[in-house]
Amino acid sequence: MKLLVTGGTGFLGAHLVPRLVAAGHTVRLIGRSKPTGAAYAGTEYVAGDLKDRDAVRRALDGVDGLYHLAGLVSFQPKDARKMFELHVDSTRELLRDVREAGLQRVVLASTSGTIAVSKEEAVLDETADYPLTVVARWPYYLSKIYEEKLALEYCRKHAIPLVVLNPSLLMGPGDDRLSSTWTVVKFLNREIPAMPGGGMSFVDVRDAAEAFVQALTRGELYGRHLLGLNMTMTEFFHRLERLTGVSAPRLRLPAQVNILGGKLLERWAKARGTPPPLDPQEVEIGEHYFWLDASKAEAELGFRARDAQETLADTVKHIYGKLPPGSLPGTKGRLGDLREGT
Repeated sequence: MKLLVTGGTGFLGAHLVPRLVAAGHTVRLIGRSKPTGAAYAGTEYVAGDLKDRDAVRRALDGVDGLYHLAGLVSFQPKDARKMFELHVDSTRELLRDVREAGLQRVVLASTSGTIAVSKEEAVLDETADYPLTVVARWPYYLSKIYEEKLALEYCRKHAIPLVVLNPSLLMGPGDDRLSSTWTVVKFLNREIPAMPGGGMSFVDVRDAAEAFVQALTRGELYGRHLLGLNMTMTEFFHRLERLTGVSAPRLRLPAQVNILGGKLLERWAKARGTPPPLDPQEVEIGEHYFWLDASKAEAELGFRARDAQETLADTVKHIYGKLPPGSLPGTKGRLGDLREGT
């Protein structure tokens, strides 16, 4: 098939694109600058962004399917409008052009945060309601809910075959912008003063990419598919401690105290004219549970989550490989043995 990929130079795209090419598909990318590197060998390129209707229509010309990965992850209130413009407004216009182009398949990259977010210890599946009240103050997740809803409604109405995938926090090698693995970077920088009290879910980017490849021919049409494995925040940071030698946060505080502390740190940083180590939204998110049930993706897409130790070890190795030697604490002399810890 001939496929268009939006957001193809991001963390997930860099793993998905070469897999699609290896499977024999012709892959076209749209972006502001032409991608380089081995991952993009043999791909086509159209200059432009999703706001450029002419460029989008050129990119869709002659293609059979679309992977819509383009997105912006931010917990800064100032980026709320940008996220709504990209996730909601641009997706709406893109789907109108998809309808005119008569594509055979659309695969949308959503997030587990449109489903599996709770204030309590709960493992949620695709039947759960949208957690609108829980994420109301978090523009990223709110904009992704609206994107997902409009895509499902529009594609069902116009008989555009759509499959939605909902990966949790992406981990693994290759996050060159350190946009998804920021939690690990902050841990290594010792910028997490207190242990978060919630539960997280993450997925190896390589496993997610394989599921996205399968979604081209498999998966429930107009259905959602959660990808990830669950851990408490305590287990996550203690695993990183054993891998790296960097101490996990020892301080434990009630959730409301943690959240208040995040706000106070932000005010203190602003008064000093420096960026805060943690955004208050990040602190609040860490006090929630993002636990999910991935059994549907396992059954319909053949999704399998590799051992968490491999994922975390490869994540840390990549981060240390991207940063100047000695710029972060821990793991000195241990990079070759990272997977041995438990």
